[in-house]
Amino acid sequence: MKLQISAIYRFLVLTFLLIPCVGQAQTQTQAATQVANQEARSHSLTPEQYAKAKSYSRTRYTQYFVGEAYGFVILLLLLLKGFGSRLQKFAERFTSSRVLQVLVFAPLFILTLSVLLLPIDLWDHSVVFKYGLSVQSWGSWFSDWAKAGALSLLLGTILIWILYAVIRRSPRRWWLYFWLASLPLIVLVLFISPVVIDPLFFKFEPLQPKNPELVNEIERVVQRAGLNIPTDRMFVMNASSKYTGLNAFVEGFGSTKRVVVWDTMLQKSTLAETVVVFGHEMGHYVLHHIPKQTAIDSAIVLILLYAGFRIVKSQVRSGRWGISSESELASLPLLLLVFSILGFLATPVFSGISRHFEHEADRYALEVTHGIVPNAGQAGVHFFETSGVTNLADPDPNPFIVFWMFDHPSDPDRIRFMKNYDPWENGHSPRYVK
Repeated sequence: MKLQISAIYRFLVLTFLLIPCVGQAQTQTQAATQVANQEARSHSLTPEQYAKAKSYSRTRYTQYFVGEAYGFVILLLLLLKGFGSRLQKFAERFTSSRVLQVLVFAPLFILTLSVLLLPIDLWDHSVVFKYGLSVQSWGSWFSDWAKAGALSLLLGTILIWILYAVIRRSPRRWWLYFWLASLPLIVLVLFISPVVIDPLFFKFEPLQPKNPELVNEIERVVQRAGLNIPTDRMFVMNASSKYTGLNAFVEGFGSTKRVVVWDTMLQKSTLAETVVVFGHEMGHYVLHHIPKQTAIDSAIVLILLYAGFRIVKSQVRSGRWGISSESELASLPLLLLVFSILGFLATPVFSGISRHFEHEADRYALEVTHGIVPNAGQAGVHFFETSGVTNLADPDPNPFIVFWMFDHPSDPDRIRFMKNYDPWENGHSPRYVK
């Protein structure tokens, strides 16, 4: 499911498009206890499936924490070795213009950091390929890595230019002004992603010719929700060219709002299951999760930026890093290190917020498909059981891992909820769809 505002914030603001979120692809979420989780899903797995899912999950958790630590170490080494200072002097030899210096400094810094972080990216792909979650060749993977790197180069340079422009303009309040400047960039990325960024990596085709029956069922759900999503905004994505997992999402807003179903969903899921999943995605829009989560995450990022401002200022004043002012380009490794650590420590907060919205979208899905999909709850249960096997979801995740990493409820929790949520049976009124 694609509601990742906090990930976008971290990607754009806290790490300037540079530090990878290792393990993000398969994070899901919340569990009450390990025993309850195991009871909720392990019965549907063979011993071999259970062992494979646990092995993959442990590897992904290790990747996440090792990847984060590796990123911190790389930034610390760049700081200790004075890489920023040397690169700043190199840029100053080219031009005395501060604007042009950024255009020399930023791309070289981003390129260097991207190459240094490449081992983590390679490890990530090798793992998903080994466990059969990816069928993407290394040639195709490197092509995507280069495209993502080019985007990082462009957007990262813009962000670095904005950052140092506001630092020089307002040394005391740059954290606030940089936050304000980041907001339209977040909105821009959300807006253009469906039509500019996503097509760089996948092919999108109209859903109607591929599966008219599914479109008809989706239209029934859309009408019940009181939304207007034309059929020309419904697409199927060729995920099977790279992945074996199952997914669907709603993204964009205004003229770029669209429904996207992975072709693997059409191949491996029933019509009822796909409609329930669509109801979940539509719930994010009907319940205004995107603006709500954007606002909440914005407030958290503002707090983190202020905390980072205070820490960076104290570190510069200490003189231990050989940086005389935050306004120097040489301070970038220090800024990135501080904000990356703060972002990492705030991960459970972002994850918990996302889990709440994802859970409410599950509730909405059951309510909006009630009466349209026979036994919608059972369809949801079957989907999470089968997709859990396909996606190698952790059948009994550790509560700490759930708390820290999972941005969706765990499969066991979702299955348990789908089984038990039935307000109609007791004559109660549903929460969202009356």
